[in-house]
Amino acid sequence: MEFTAEKVIEGVSQREFTISVKDESVPCVIWTPVVADGPRPLVAMGHGGSQHKKTPGIRRRAIDYATRHGWATLAIDAPGHGDRISREEAARLSREVRDRVNGRSGSTPFSKDRLQMMARRSVQALPEWQAALDAAQALDFIGDSEPVGYWGVSMGTAIGVPLVAIEPRFCCAVFGLAGLRDGADDFRAAASNIRIPVQFVFQWDDAVAPRKTGLALFDAFGSSEKTMHINPGAHVAIPAFESRAWDDFYQRHFEKAARAQDT
Repeated sequence: MEFTAEKVIEGVSQREFTISVKDESVPCVIWTPVVADGPRPLVAMGHGGSQHKKTPGIRRRAIDYATRHGWATLAIDAPGHGDRISREEAARLSREVRDRVNGRSGSTPFSKDRLQMMARRSVQALPEWQAALDAAQALDFIGDSEPVGYWGVSMGTAIGVPLVAIEPRFCCAVFGLAGLRDGADDFRAAASNIRIPVQFVFQWDDAVAPRKTGLALFDAFGSSEKTMHINPGAHVAIPAFESRAWDDFYQRHFEKAARAQDT
């Protein structure tokens, strides 16, 4: 673990660092209160396709979690994203994702080749996320004694479902904007292996994850406690009020996990 940059944003410390996983340099960032003394809950946030670890939505929620609750937030650049590619590659990727989100002619969000590429990316990301969690929890101002939650929609769900399925550190997870497609047997199996509480946010008019696939994914989750929030609108139109639901979700389950640990 090597810290590469640090600054304070709105009273919150933003520390960037890199880890090495299978000869890959993985850029990571962690947000905590400036005065962070002792262990604290951690939220791992996975960004969407064409985005990066400090994308505005993640950074905004990380600052809010640190200032309001004292939580830490961890994010990493997924394979083929953020600081792991050039600006030109990032611009091309952004155009491709916009085409899929807008359902433009020529875009093929569910092609066999694309699904295989997504599966390979998820496989690569799993040990990277686990190594990033190890590094974060080794810090004395985070530690490994407090609850850990996951948040990730769209590609953050494509990577997050297999991760949460195998990673026992998570006590709850927010997923969304993704679906279960025909032939995705490994993804279905991963969803069915998730037993922790899940909150799933979905857009009813999503061109990337059609209704049938989103309902199928929600149904596949093995959790006995799972909730689906459905809103009208397209892929990138999650209402702002859903962030308050995520906040309440984490508070409830972090407190529950802490009580269980004390007994």
